[in-house]
Amino acid sequence: MNEVRSILLVGVGGQGTILVSKLLTQGLIRAGYDVKMSEVHGMAQRGGSVSTQVRYGKKVYSPIIGEGAADILVAFEKMEAVRYAHFLKPDGIAVINNYEIPSLPVAIGQAEYPQGCVEAMEKTFKTISFNAAEVAQKVGNPRTMNVVLLGALVHAFNMTDIDWEGVLRDNLPAKILDVNLRALREGMNL
Repeated sequence: MNEVRSILLVGVGGQGTILVSKLLTQGLIRAGYDVKMSEVHGMAQRGGSVSTQVRYGKKVYSPIIGEGAADILVAFEKMEAVRYAHFLKPDGIAVINNYEIPSLPVAIGQAEYPQGCVEAMEKTFKTISFNAAEVAQKVGNPRTMNVVLLGALVHAFNMTDIDWEGVLRDNLPAKILDVNLRALREGMNL
């Protein structure tokens, strides 16, 4: 593979966006790719926007994804998909968790949560949308929503030949490994 591929992961602080980017990076390195990762925390600890950029290929010189250059956008929260849509290529793929986390203005009643986020993305991009929180609940732990999304990304971006279960085994504590393996498998089956 000579081409550099670009993956943008976006969400809200506390959703596990950075953990997924680190797992993704580990898997891609194991597969022999040159990988660069960049992360922006912002006010992540306060529920603010978080984004990570992962670029991989034979040789990658920069971790930064420019506007209109991401091959795939994985949004852990649906409003974040719209916020970062300008980074996605016109023929890119949007994987969206159809899940709402109200921003502070929405939570205190000064604004309303925007409607039609997923529908707006579907008008412009190939979009895969589902509620990862429901899937995570089904596997036994709502905190595995991020790994469900990793599984969906792996399937949507055709990266199934990498040993993702091995990556999870090597990077997650034993006490949460089994439920995360189930979450990964469920995400890959979506």
